[in-house]
Amino acid sequence: MSDKRITLYSALESPYSQRVLLALEEANLPYDVIEFDLADKPSWFKEKVYPTLAQVPYLVYGGPKLQPGESPSPELPQLGESLVILEFLADTFPEARLLPADPFLRAKGRLFSRAVEEKYRPVFLGLFFQQAPKETLYDVVEHIQGLLPPTGFVAGEWSIADTAFLPLYLRTLAILELNHAISQFAPGFAAEVLATLKESPRFARIRKYVEECMARPSAAKTWDPVLVKAKAVRYFELKMTPGN
Repeated sequence: MSDKRITLYSALESPYSQRVLLALEEANLPYDVIEFDLADKPSWFKEKVYPTLAQVPYLVYGGPKLQPGESPSPELPQLGESLVILEFLADTFPEARLLPADPFLRAKGRLFSRAVEEKYRPVFLGLFFQQAPKETLYDVVEHIQGLLPPTGFVAGEWSIADTAFLPLYLRTLAILELNHAISQFAPGFAAEVLATLKESPRFARIRKYVEECMARPSAAKTWDPVLVKAKAVRYFELKMTPGN
């Protein structure tokens, strides 16, 4: 494997950052993380690191160890967008097997990731920011579930296709578990949706899939539900405060 340094700008509450962290852990790659709070994003990140979008994750490949507030050399490879970073890692470290060797299974994994981005992600955002109907969520979870094989992971062995979905779904469940802590939900709405996802036979396959994903050490290391819930409550409180 390459001995070039990997630096990841990240936020623990971000599902997109967790996508990359999962892949780095699965690949057993050494990496440095520069973390900050999305609700209090430092000005130096946009000014010195990622001026075009200032979003996480952001990966720098090579160069010396970076400290918060330092500018990475413009000569170094640098990437934003979590799914693009995942593909970069899979191509740069083929021995890590972040994608299957079989071309058809690789294509299947990419189609799954596209479905997550084009179908699940908009519903995930719509549920919490626009109060989308619960049936919209049920339908898209059922769609994603239908793309899974009867057993195992998306493309047989674990791959970056699995990390495309898991962080978003974990946060869906975690935010629903907050229930009354987020006032934008109608009374009983979150509890009903959570119970349906966790108990209905309709979603038995997705529950088994998530259980198998969470059994992997990479998931345990990169997922902190207590922190994510605390950040979510703070975020929604700020959004509900006049002037924000």
